[in-house]
Amino acid sequence: MSWTGVTPLVSATPPKLHQSSPFYASPSSYPSFPTVKVSSGLSHRFSIIYLSSKRQICRAAAEYRFPDPIPDFADAETEKFRTHLLNKLSKKEVYDDSVDEVVGICTEIFGTFLHTEYGGPGTLLVVPFIDMADTLNEQGLPGGPQAARAAIKWAQRHVDKDWKEWTGDDN
Repeated sequence: MSWTGVTPLVSATPPKLHQSSPFYASPSSYPSFPTVKVSSGLSHRFSIIYLSSKRQICRAAAEYRFPDPIPDFADAETEKFRTHLLNKLSKKEVYDDSVDEVVGICTEIFGTFLHTEYGGPGTLLVVPFIDMADTLNEQGLPGGPQAARAAIKWAQRHVDKDWKEWTGDDN
């Protein structure tokens, strides 16, 4: 069989809507990329496409950019995290003599995340906490899931709030 005579299922250019279609919007019928102020003095651009007189779609034209990590904040927050986790896990019998090693591993993972990934509220990810549980389990240390749970509970309660206090952002 020769593929030269086969018609493709998808054309290279999409068909244009006819002007009588309820989904047609001429370029002059919608504004192009107005700017809206969002928190922290950042702008977000978007376009509004009017599908009919009663319906419209708002489409993002640019993505929100989070601030870069702050090394001094990461250092201070990592120390708070280490202190809390050491106090919390020292009370549990499951860790026996390995509590310092468990806390050290969790603190290292959390500190690396704060220094490289965390850029303020909205950027606290679950990945470092999964990494904590996995690393502890891989190294044969006790209580990996429990340590990760204690870590994420603390982070959810404190990290975003502490970031706002550190940066002076009241939003």
